[in-house]
Amino acid sequence: MPLALFALTIAAYAIGTTEFVVVGLLPTVASDLDVTLPMAGLIVSVYALGVTFGAPVLTALTGRMNRKSLMLGLMGLFIIGNGVAALSPSYELLLVARVISAFAHGVFFSVGATIAADLVPEDRRASAIAMMFMGLTVAIVTGVPLGTFIGQMFGWRATFWGVALLGVISFAGIALLLPGNLKRGETAGLGDQVRVLGSSRLLIVYGMTALGYGGTFVAFTYLSAILQEITGFTESSVSLILIFYGVAIAVGNIAGGKLANRNPVRALTVLFVLQAAVLVLFSFTAISPVATIVTLGALGFLQFANVPGLQLYVVKLAKQHRPGGVDVASALNIAAFNLGIALGAWIGGHVVASGLGLAATPWIGAILVVLALGLTVLSGSLDRRDVARLQPAE
Repeated sequence: MPLALFALTIAAYAIGTTEFVVVGLLPTVASDLDVTLPMAGLIVSVYALGVTFGAPVLTALTGRMNRKSLMLGLMGLFIIGNGVAALSPSYELLLVARVISAFAHGVFFSVGATIAADLVPEDRRASAIAMMFMGLTVAIVTGVPLGTFIGQMFGWRATFWGVALLGVISFAGIALLLPGNLKRGETAGLGDQVRVLGSSRLLIVYGMTALGYGGTFVAFTYLSAILQEITGFTESSVSLILIFYGVAIAVGNIAGGKLANRNPVRALTVLFVLQAAVLVLFSFTAISPVATIVTLGALGFLQFANVPGLQLYVVKLAKQHRPGGVDVASALNIAAFNLGIALGAWIGGHVVASGLGLAATPWIGAILVVLALGLTVLSGSLDRRDVARLQPAE
């Protein structure tokens, strides 16, 4: 693989770390900025919303830019966003900083995938894209717990300075290694995106994505607080638990891809049932350290296991209902994932602020997953109806 691809992978690692590391730092940030835990949870929501709405618009607006200049600009924006976050004297400025970083996130993965594919021969394109996205997976396994540990030892601002430093390294790598004559891809305009959103069948899948993926984030956003306040783990133990959780996520992502290869609807149905069940179980096991670890292993496995199936299914339906907008449909599903994160974190904040408290976040999240299950069953029945229509009448 060309060295330029490694620069993109490091950038993906930095971006993945800054998105999820806040989960481990929420109690620390809330205490330092003198805000409630639900208000701190909005730091997760606004970032996800920045990706959801910023990525499609900015990708369309920057379609004519030189690819290398665009990537350098995005990493510059990323560095500024994390630098401002580290310097933020107030909660409000921290929210603004997170939105700035989120804008860089969305466009980077949208454009970076096409650049990674263009850096290698045609028969190695899938491997190149997988390698770039590996930076995101490794960030969940190592970057998030490491960033949490740094934040607990030296303050949450030190974590953002560390992520900004990773951005500087990525910027230098892209400047030195990425070719300047990369061809511009065919960027989808806002009109193309609106046409894809006009498909009711694809809207159902986007609902599955937002609710099914986002359901876990009702509890995951406040996982650090749950582990400390309910289970009784020490602050220093949280980083180690997040490593274990990240490994479970990585394994689940791989296994979910294999399960979804033949029949994504059937795989998603099973995964959503299990996910909802484990979330309900977590509401009861959170009081026991041993039971919590076992439950989190299962929950981590299931949290990302549905991702390959959801992506595969939206591409399959786009080929049938919007054949000219398959890439747009796939990109909008990424936006739906982030919308789910924002929704889950927002609902989780309201649950924590209400009389229900932290302990209720898992079973409330299970309700969202059950709604996703209902949409999955509905979509599967519509698939069978479409197949029956295509069969010749006897």
